[in-house]
Amino acid sequence: MSNSTDPSDYCTLDICPLSEAYVEYVPSLAGNAFYLGIFAVLLVAQVVLGIRYRTWGYLAGLFGGLVLEIIGYAGRLQMHYNPFRFDPYLEYLVCLTIGPAFISASIYICLGRIVVIYGENISRLHPRTYTIVFILCDLVSLLLQASGGAITSIADADQPDLGQAGINIMIAGLSTQVVSLAIFMALCLDFAWTVRKSQHKLNPEIHMIDLRNSMKWKAFLAGLAIATLAIFVRSVFRVAELKGGFHSALANNEVAFMVLEGVMLVIAVLALTILHPGICFNGQWNKTKWSFRKSRDMEMSLISEISDGQAKARQIDDASS
Repeated sequence: MSNSTDPSDYCTLDICPLSEAYVEYVPSLAGNAFYLGIFAVLLVAQVVLGIRYRTWGYLAGLFGGLVLEIIGYAGRLQMHYNPFRFDPYLEYLVCLTIGPAFISASIYICLGRIVVIYGENISRLHPRTYTIVFILCDLVSLLLQASGGAITSIADADQPDLGQAGINIMIAGLSTQVVSLAIFMALCLDFAWTVRKSQHKLNPEIHMIDLRNSMKWKAFLAGLAIATLAIFVRSVFRVAELKGGFHSALANNEVAFMVLEGVMLVIAVLALTILHPGICFNGQWNKTKWSFRKSRDMEMSLISEISDGQAKARQIDDASS
């Protein structure tokens, strides 16, 4: 599928059949323009909200993801006029495949802060652990998807094995994203159950109690759940789509793509924008962050406490003997 064999050198919709195009349909002008427009509006909204509330990490993931979504749908708009061109096809394939990985990163960032709101003492993992582990999983997924797309893009028509290898790597990347999202959702459900049965152990700070009891906070949690589920559905669809190859019926079903890719991402990003943490955290976003320095200080304090306890135990043993 190398650009050296790009059919746009000689093909147009007037003289070549769609079976020779990169997709076996003419991408919808109205549908793809709608998605490009709504993602552009949501990008502006995310930038404004991110600067207003200084939610930099959250903004970074959504900014990267939305820019890729815009580029991807711009490629599909170009394909509406000529589905035989390679460059717009590559823009669509790579950008729309890897874009949601960036959006997932913004979701992962939130869980550690949610743990702080309810109380680190009731969580199975430290807030930083949630963030680091799932961001690393996201990075692995992203690298696999990007490298698979690159390999697929340089494979000539007479190199089917190389092209299939690229597809397999992309599937591995998307599967990694599906698995990490599934584990993430399981841990969220586990933490929600722990919160429910450990009400007496929750963070007792009054401003955290007020936040947890607010409707905005409950709406934020619902929005985060909806966004996560939407991206999960989309990722499962893309795995199934690529598993059959680029010429499968599912890979060339525009209705399925527009619903299970486009609609799912619109739902996810709308939820992450309308129920933005800068608004829903009531000014507590920056008070729930963690740092490696803070973590090291806590560990050193714990080590000191353990050492003091051991010394006192020895003193008691010496006195009793």
